[in-house]
Amino acid sequence: MKKITYLIFIIFIIACNRNTNKEKSNDFFIEIFSNSDQNIVDLDSKIEIIADSLIVAEGPLWSKEMNSLLFTDVAANKIYKWNEKSGLSDYMIPSGYTGYAPNFETGLIGANGLIYGNDGSLYLCQHGDRRVAKLIKLDDDVPKFETVIDKYEGKFFNSPNDMIMDSNGDIYFTDPPYGFFNPQERKFNNKFKELNFSGVYKFSISGELSLISSNLSLPNGITLSNDENYLFVNNSDDKNPIITKYNIKDDFSSELFFDGTELLKDYGGGFDGLKVHSSGNIFSTGPGGVLIISPNGELISRINFGGGVTNCNFDEDEKFLYVTGFGFVARVSLN
Repeated sequence: MKKITYLIFIIFIIACNRNTNKEKSNDFFIEIFSNSDQNIVDLDSKIEIIADSLIVAEGPLWSKEMNSLLFTDVAANKIYKWNEKSGLSDYMIPSGYTGYAPNFETGLIGANGLIYGNDGSLYLCQHGDRRVAKLIKLDDDVPKFETVIDKYEGKFFNSPNDMIMDSNGDIYFTDPPYGFFNPQERKFNNKFKELNFSGVYKFSISGELSLISSNLSLPNGITLSNDENYLFVNNSDDKNPIITKYNIKDDFSSELFFDGTELLKDYGGGFDGLKVHSSGNIFSTGPGGVLIISPNGELISRINFGGGVTNCNFDEDEKFLYVTGFGFVARVSLN
C-alpha cells in the first residue's frame, strides 16, 4: 500500500503487454494454468465493473437479507451497498473511526473486513477505532457499535484488518498497522502504535484472546478451510509475499502454503484478501490479480483486472466472485 499509484501503473503496463494464453476484454483477462477437474472460471468468464470512483475499496460481503453487496471504502470511512436493481448507495457512515481509540482523523481509518456472525449480526474490523466491533443499530445510515475486542494484554490493537468466524462462534483476525498509514506523506506514522508486532489472533466465544502468531510482518487476509481444520493467512509484505497455513487441531503449527515471490517479480502487487470456495480451492488477491489455488497449493487460474485489487468474496450461490480494488469494484461470473 505504500506504493499504490506506482504498483497500479506497473501492473497495468504488464497486463497490457504480457504475451500469454489469455482472453482480454477492456484490459481484463483470465489465465488457466491447470486442467483441474473443478474448473471454476473459463477464459470467457464475464468480468464487469459495478462501481468506480472509489478510493480504497475493501471488505466485500454478500447480504442475503438485502440481496446486495456491502463493501467498505477504508479511506472514506464508509460502507456502500450495491445491487442490480438500485445500483450503488451509501449504507453506513462512519464505518471504522468514531473517536473510540486514539488515532489520526484522516488516512486509512474506515472499516476493512466484514462478516456476518452466527447470530446474523454484522461484525467489522475497524482500522480507526482499532477494534473488532459489532453493529447494534443502524438509523438513517448512522451506526451504533459494540466493542467485541480491542486490546491485547492491555494495549490497543494496531488496526484489525480482516476476520473469519467458525461454526462455534470463535473469531480469527489479523492486525497489521495499515490504520497508521498516511496517504499524503506516503508512510506509516507510529505515534499511536502500542504493540511492537502485527498479530494473528483467535478470540474465543468464551472471551479468551489467544495470539496465534506474531511472526508475519503484514498479516492481512484470513480464512478457514471448509472443514475448519486449517487457517490460511496472507502476508502483504512485498519482501515476503506468502500465504501461511496453520493447523488448528495441532496447536496452530504452521507451514508455507503458497509463495508468491516469482509472481511478484512478473506482476507486482501483494497478497491481501482471501476466501475459500465450496470446492475447497482458495481465492486470493495477490500479484497480478486474483489467484485461484488448489487445496494442495497449486496455482490453477489467475484473473487479471489490469490493476491492483484488495479483496474478494462470493455471493450466496457462488454465481459471482466480487472483487474490490483501488478505486473500483468488479464481479466475475463463475461456473
